[in-house]
Amino acid sequence: MRIVFSRKGFDSSAGGGPSPIVDGRPISLPIPDSKGASRTTYAKRGLAEHAAKASRGKLGGANLCHDDPMFLPPKDGRGTCVFGQCGAAQTHLERQGVGVGDVFVFFGLFAEERTGEPHHRIFGYLEVEEITHLVDGVPQMFADLDHPHAIAMHASNDAIWRGEGQVASRASDMLRLTVPEGPPSLWNRPAWLKHGGLSYHDREDRWLPGRRLKSVARGQEFVADIGRRQAPRDWLSDIIAEIKAS
Repeated sequence: MRIVFSRKGFDSSAGGGPSPIVDGRPISLPIPDSKGASRTTYAKRGLAEHAAKASRGKLGGANLCHDDPMFLPPKDGRGTCVFGQCGAAQTHLERQGVGVGDVFVFFGLFAEERTGEPHHRIFGYLEVEEITHLVDGVPQMFADLDHPHAIAMHASNDAIWRGEGQVASRASDMLRLTVPEGPPSLWNRPAWLKHGGLSYHDREDRWLPGRRLKSVARGQEFVADIGRRQAPRDWLSDIIAEIKAS
């Protein structure tokens, strides 16, 4: 089994600033559309004011956004996540063997409501049940959602990952990755995550004493192959339970 730490949403380069935490709720702002493959604006998502503030006025309600990952309203108590990936990041997932049964935990850069402190935190998850390679054609269900990867091909290896998923509605300490008082890239890593166990983080000097990890500045998909170990499964179960409870 694999756990994928998947970086998404606004940051200093994509969007211009951190996503907000409003009334204790993390609101992950989708990045601006750069492919001409969107029918969704920040205004349609109800995010016009937040996007304008986070981007320091560079974006507003009329701007198109890359609405991905897409979290669908729950049905019968079960949420669904639809997530598109392509290019080098998709190739990395494939080379790492990520597939059905594996889990994405989505994280991004957020700002504390009270202090304005930027930090990384987990805001949602996806348990992979299905992978659709769009070179073979776009299923109508994704076209009906106006998913950006269904509107236009982003790369020759475009794929949509789908399965049970949900977004958090509270910014709890359990979902925070960054150590207290930052910087954002310095993480409090779970005890089970050790040197050699996370893709793109092979350098030994990233693995610091006190269960800290200096995460890489760029990149989207960081894969931990946990095999059959119980400790990471317990950690993941607690993270998903916290997201669902929120």
